[in-house]
Amino acid sequence: MASEEIGYRGPTACAAAGITYRQLDYWARTGLVEPSVRPAYGSGTQRLYSFRDVVVLKIVKRFLDTGVSLQNIRTAVQHLRERGFCDLERMTLMSDGATVYECTSPDEVHALLQGGQGIFGIAVGVVWRDVESALSQLHGERIDTGETLVGQNPADELARRRNRAV
Repeated sequence: MASEEIGYRGPTACAAAGITYRQLDYWARTGLVEPSVRPAYGSGTQRLYSFRDVVVLKIVKRFLDTGVSLQNIRTAVQHLRERGFCDLERMTLMSDGATVYECTSPDEVHALLQGGQGIFGIAVGVVWRDVESALSQLHGERIDTGETLVGQNPADELARRRNRAV
């Protein structure tokens, strides 16, 4: 099934991105990373995140872990949103701690490193594969039917029984 047909509830997105539910909720409420499949419509509704949303959540987490300010992360996420999150897996995001740069070629990375300042990078393709691997062990939800899709985790008998009962 194509990843565009699957959504992930908050707890699953948190597990795959390595963040707390409190972070997820705050980032959604403040517009940093909002669920693109289904936002929350008041109490009791479940947000549904796309695969790309979860990749962006993990990128935000990595930037926070390295000390990039939330303001600079917001700018980077806005840039990604404006370019439509296209070709994320081929991108390297670089930061000197103050600014986030998008590099799509080794030459761009090299030019940035020539500046001599301390820089770290996030190879988005690696994050992409990490999220794919994590989500393969967790549950998704078909966007069209709401059916729970069981990951590769053999221990989750309850979800299998739920699907059989429907």
